[in-house]
Amino acid sequence: MKAEDIRASAFAMPLHRPSFPPGPYHFVDREYLVVSYRTDLERLRRIVPRPLELTDATVRIEFVRMPDSTGFGAYSGAAQVIPVRLGGESGNYVRLMFLDTHPPISGGRELWGFPQKLAGPKLAVEHDTLVGTLDFGRIRVATGSMGYKHAEADLAAVEAAFVEPSFLLKVIPHVDGRPRICELVRVTKSGVRLKGAWSGPAALRLGPHALAPLTDLPVAGDVAGLHLVADYTLDLGTVVHDYLA
Repeated sequence: MKAEDIRASAFAMPLHRPSFPPGPYHFVDREYLVVSYRTDLERLRRIVPRPLELTDATVRIEFVRMPDSTGFGAYSGAAQVIPVRLGGESGNYVRLMFLDTHPPISGGRELWGFPQKLAGPKLAVEHDTLVGTLDFGRIRVATGSMGYKHAEADLAAVEAAFVEPSFLLKVIPHVDGRPRICELVRVTKSGVRLKGAWSGPAALRLGPHALAPLTDLPVAGDVAGLHLVADYTLDLGTVVHDYLA
């Protein structure tokens, strides 16, 4: 292969048939169980990277079912997300994320910097309850539950929060092990179509695990649940801070 041929086809790894296609990446009927809770503020301060600023001591665990996504197929995920601000803009810092299939893991890490690992997240309705679980290997590290569609939520308020950007700490090493990329990335959604949102009584249990440290931010109270379904396109990101500059 000539150098110009490599440059023309280089998008992701491997060069021949990479594990995910070029975007845009559109999601249909993406379903969330979002369980928010209050945690220890000092622990949050030690975890959230500057220049992001905390808004309060709130954390969210999100269980997500993605039945139809461009290039990535059907899969499930779970994440620990922290509300933050940057320069007056509200958003969410994604601290940990777990998926159950390879293409969106490699795509999410390589393109945007989503902090994804392979695990066993699930979201399903069990009789009158929406239940989200996350298993890391054989160990259950999170269980969230919520009464199924007990009350309709304020769609305008839910959508306003849903379209807030995500902030990611993207780290890619050099071949000698040093960081080659270490950036704070801002990622947005477009074409959002919120199909429904509901609230209800909620509960959350987190379990300790050495490599899935959700319990670094323990549940201290104020547990609340939100269930929503939406279509949207996940936009490509922008770098808002370079830690190596």
